Amino acid sequence: MKRIILSEAGGALERNFEMSIRMAPEKYHIIGISSDPYELTLSGADEKYLVPSAINSAFLPVVAKIIKKTHADILHSQHDTVIKVLANNAHKIPVIMCLPNKETVNACVDKFESYKRWNVAGVPVASTMEIKIPEDLKIAQEKYGTGFWIRLKEGGGGAGALSVTDTEFAKYWIQYYKGWGKFTASEKLSPQSVTWTSIWDHGELVVAQGRKRLYWLFGNRTLSGVTGITGTGETVSDKLVDDLAERAIFAIDNKPHGIFSVDMTYDVKRTLRVTEINIGRFFTTIHFFTKAGLNMPYIFLKLALGEKIPPLSKKINPLSPGLLWVRGMDTTPALTDVSTIENYKHALTDLMK
Repeated sequence: MKRIILSEAGGALERNFEMSIRMAPEKYHIIGISSDPYELTLSGADEKYLVPSAINSAFLPVVAKIIKKTHADILHSQHDTVIKVLANNAHKIPVIMCLPNKETVNACVDKFESYKRWNVAGVPVASTMEIKIPEDLKIAQEKYGTGFWIRLKEGGGGAGALSVTDTEFAKYWIQYYKGWGKFTASEKLSPQSVTWTSIWDHGELVVAQGRKRLYWLFGNRTLSGVTGITGTGETVSDKLVDDLAERAIFAIDNKPHGIFSVDMTYDVKRTLRVTEINIGRFFTTIHFFTKAGLNMPYIFLKLALGEKIPPLSKKINPLSPGLLWVRGMDTTPALTDVSTIENYKHALTDLMK
C-alpha cells in the first residue's frame, strides 16, 4: 500500500482530495500534516502530525523527519503557500512531489507576474497594473473607471479583493493589509467565470475538465462579493475554454508537468479573459468530478508514482456537461444536473398560475 502525505490536512482543499483518494479502486495510507491543530482534527487521515507553518524555517526539517518516520512515497499539498515553499526547496524534500518547476510555480503564485507573461504572449487578460503608492489608485480610476478591481498579488479566495468606488476607502483598505506594492488594480470583469483543471506529463496532456461557477457561497457577506467558496459548480465542455486554457498554460511553461488549474472570467462583452493559474493543486471542489466519475486525484497519484493511469473515455472534458455540485454549510454536497433544477422552476411556475 502506497503512503501519501497530504499537507494542510483537514482544510477544505485537502479534504476534497482525501475523499477522492478514499474512493479510488485501491487503498492508500494517508498521512495528514497541518499547521492548524483544529483543522487537523477534521482530517480522515490514518496518521496526523502538527507541523510549523510553511513560512517558518522549521517547516522543511520537520516535514523531512515525518517523511522518514512514516516511509512516505509521495507528498502533495493543496495550499499555494506550501506549494511555493516545496517547489523552491525540492532538493530538501526526500520524496516524490510531482510539482511543476519552481520558475513556473513562482510565476503562477504571483498573479501580476503571470499577467505580464500572458500579456506579452497575446493571451486575453484583464488590463492590470501594480498599486505601489496611493497615487496609483487615482491612475487606476482614470484608466479603468469607477468600480475597478483591486486584489493581492498572492493568495487564493479573492484575497484582499475589493471593487473600488472610493479611492480613499481603497487607500485605507490597502494600508490595512500593509499592501503597497503587494496589490494590483484591473478592469472589472463580469461575475461569470470558468475553471479548466488539467494534469500534464512532461508536456503531454493527460486529462482536463471544465467547470463553471454559478455563484459564490456567502458572497453577500463580503465587500467584494467573492469568497473563494463555490456555491454550485457545473461541468462544461467548451472548445473556446479548452483552447484558451492551453494557451495560458504554454505561455507560462512550454513543457507543463503536474496540475494546472486555469481560472478564466468573461468581460461585459462576453469575451473570455484568463485571470490566474492555481498551480500544483486542484480547486477545492475536485471531489465533484470524482463523484461524477472522473477521479483526478487518483489519476494524478498514478502519474506521480509512475504507475499505469486508468483508461479514460477522452482526454478533454470526459464528463457530461450540465452536471451540478450543490454545496452548503454543514451539509454534504449534492450531485445533480441542470434539468432537475429546471424542473423545480417549472413546477413553481405552474403553482403560481
